[in-house]
Amino acid sequence: MRVVLLGPPGAGKGTQATGIEEKYNIVHISTGDIFRKNVKEGTPLGKQAQAYMDKGELVPDELVIALVQDRLKQDDCKNGYLLDGFPRTVFQAEAMEKLGIDVDKVVDIQVGRDTLIKRATGRRVCKKCGETYHISFRPTKVEGVCDKCGGEVAHRADDQEATVARRIDVYLTETAPLVDYYEKKGKIVHVDGEQEASTVQEKIFAALGD
Repeated sequence: MRVVLLGPPGAGKGTQATGIEEKYNIVHISTGDIFRKNVKEGTPLGKQAQAYMDKGELVPDELVIALVQDRLKQDDCKNGYLLDGFPRTVFQAEAMEKLGIDVDKVVDIQVGRDTLIKRATGRRVCKKCGETYHISFRPTKVEGVCDKCGGEVAHRADDQEATVARRIDVYLTETAPLVDYYEKKGKIVHVDGEQEASTVQEKIFAALGD
């Protein structure tokens, strides 16, 4: 199964991606994680990506497409994959098709702007293992300490309110047209992301097929 996960920042894509990955035994590929890994390691791509991410802007297509194409050639993608954060634009989607990157289903998680900002600004991420928490919805047992590995849990620079608002605007301008693109291809399913995470997951599973 080859799935694309759409939704604005704070829609809960990370949470839902974990469930999809486990249920269907496919690899979760998040461009955000790939970029952060490169930033942490100080690679040339990471340095370029950092400048865009800090401003809440999208990383240019040419950087993203080459990176994703290379990732999908790896052995763990043979059984299928879940693309999270890619494609972000219709141009990228068309580039995927030209490169032979297939998609079976597209899941569009829909959430209102006010909810998105509340979710994103309250998010905290472990610097060591990347586990995600939220000060209201999923706090750590010990403040500032990851339940999973004991690493430091912090507020990311790209989760500040002004940056989050900018990311939402960018999404609405550049990524939302993908909904129409995949709608015309008959591949998209829409899910109300303002419900409980477990309910959202059930609806996604039903759409993808149990």
